[in-house]
Amino acid sequence: MTPSPGACPEVSPESPGDDDVPVPCLASAPTWRDRGIRLPMPALADEEGPRVDPGLPPVVDAHVHLFPDRVFEAVWRWFDRYGWPIRYKLHTPDVLSFLLSRGVERVVALHYAHKPGMARALNAYMAEVVKAEPRVVGLGTVFPGEPGATDILEEAFALGLKGVKLHCHVQCFSPDAPELHAIYETCARAGKPLVMHAGREPASPQYPSDPYTLCAAERVERVLADHPSLKLCVPHLGADEFDAYARLLERHDTLWLDTTMTVGGYFPVPLPRQALEVRPERILYGTDFPNIPYAWDRELKALAGLKLAEDALAGVLGGNTLRLYGEG
Repeated sequence: MTPSPGACPEVSPESPGDDDVPVPCLASAPTWRDRGIRLPMPALADEEGPRVDPGLPPVVDAHVHLFPDRVFEAVWRWFDRYGWPIRYKLHTPDVLSFLLSRGVERVVALHYAHKPGMARALNAYMAEVVKAEPRVVGLGTVFPGEPGATDILEEAFALGLKGVKLHCHVQCFSPDAPELHAIYETCARAGKPLVMHAGREPASPQYPSDPYTLCAAERVERVLADHPSLKLCVPHLGADEFDAYARLLERHDTLWLDTTMTVGGYFPVPLPRQALEVRPERILYGTDFPNIPYAWDRELKALAGLKLAEDALAGVLGGNTLRLYGEG
């Protein structure tokens, strides 16, 4: 498979010397172009709340990362060098205990494979997590173009996983690459949502292919047009093309966006309020926990402070996510 103009090497340069370790999420290495961001970025010493404000609607975090211990530890080393100091270096059981004990009612757990041959083991791990904690909605993954990719997805669904996570930057593919069609068709046929980091930012010189070459809102619109029954969620409100993704929301009933790391003021960009307001029923609250450099509830407080309509806030904080995954 050659999913992008610059294909990834089998082991990505971001991977900290370990063949079995994926590079971190979008949030790991932000370099917003022309904004003077330097890596590593700082941690924030903001105060964290003891739990979810009891006056808020039920909260579901739609963007939490869970990995086997060794993978998490390697990701943290990568963050220390290329991203920022992670405030919560917690393994999977502690991630879940932390959030659930503080009043987060459900968690959508994500992971991804950075090379062929990893996905089955990661999916089996996630299935065990879900079996042990039913408040977790676990997603599977696959490496686009690897042999048996659709079989891997069907096996993941049979294990009880509720969707799929892909990452254009880490896995080095463009959303509209022909090789992705079989994955899209498999998800659509099974009625399983696909969470795909298809936004251009934050981009890092550590990625082996330029995200500005791989990603564009126009490419995502081609996917939506070619696969009209695919349920697609783009994280980070489509950073940095916030306005373009807001327009896509207006035109497409099968697109969702999540808020991860875009509303708490960490990056030096304006709050993308239009994307939040054009179709609030298509917006999901997400955090990137535990790989964040600030308080776990920073963005939760920020969303509550936007004074959205009561029904809109209830949807964003949890109801929309539950409906997307058939849990509501």
